[in-house]
Amino acid sequence: MPSGIFLYEIDKSFGPNIIADYYLSESKVTPEVLKEFADKHCKKDICDATASREDLRFYSSEVNAQSINKDNLYLGFVINEDEDLVALKSHFEKIEEEIVQNFSNDKKKMQLLLKTNLNSFLSLLEKLEEPKIIKEAINEKTKKMLDEGKLQEARELIDLGEKIPDKLSQEIKLASEYYDNGLFKKAKKSYLKAADLAEKIQETEIVEFLRKRAENVANLPDILKTLDAMNKAIRKGLDDIEVQKMNIYEAVTPLIEKNINLANSLEDEDLAKIFEELNKSCTRAARKAEELNNLNKEIIKLLKKI
Repeated sequence: MPSGIFLYEIDKSFGPNIIADYYLSESKVTPEVLKEFADKHCKKDICDATASREDLRFYSSEVNAQSINKDNLYLGFVINEDEDLVALKSHFEKIEEEIVQNFSNDKKKMQLLLKTNLNSFLSLLEKLEEPKIIKEAINEKTKKMLDEGKLQEARELIDLGEKIPDKLSQEIKLASEYYDNGLFKKAKKSYLKAADLAEKIQETEIVEFLRKRAENVANLPDILKTLDAMNKAIRKGLDDIEVQKMNIYEAVTPLIEKNINLANSLEDEDLAKIFEELNKSCTRAARKAEELNNLNKEIIKLLKKI
């Protein structure tokens, strides 16, 4: 589970600057991690970035804040190294929307907003893992309905509350198993089925989370296909003799940069690092190729004068 949340901006002149943050433990984002994120976001144009420190991982994402005229806003989280980042991203996106909608220049207000959103998210995760918590929430709802004189609705919810929480928990576990085994279509179907169950017991927040999760899972096969296609394009470009007459290293760099983003979206940190090293090497090679090309032109000019 996330143990911290931080909102920051990256100034072109002064670098990253924390706007507000909130932590549940002593593990906090450091200036070194923020600098690493600034390099990845700004110099490498990576939208979603991660950084690891011992048994912790830090995640940072560019916030779409055009509606409040901010183009340098980023939201980050502190998570465990073994956390399923792909599963968490759907709710991280929702928190981003909340921050944009309620953004303020008042630091205390922003800290409270971050605290409220993180604690709400943790409560949601606990509900997903513990049917007992959902049953307690249903009991509170039925008490309220009875107080309001909604007897029939209360009876229906009580009946559903005896069966659905356990079914919901089982369906979520099944979806997670499908996802872990790469059966994305089945995972999507189970997440949507779980969302329908949550809707019956009026757990709106769970419904939204599971439907967004299903949407993200459904997109994974396309991301994997795109990643594979780009890898083939990079290999073909570097091996193609005809293309080598151009500055091929410069030509494949945009493909490599896209693959860095795709690898990060798949939470494959090792693959992302390989692409980053490949990108550095190709960038250096592109400069050398340009130098050689310019030298070749000068040589041809001199030869023509002989």
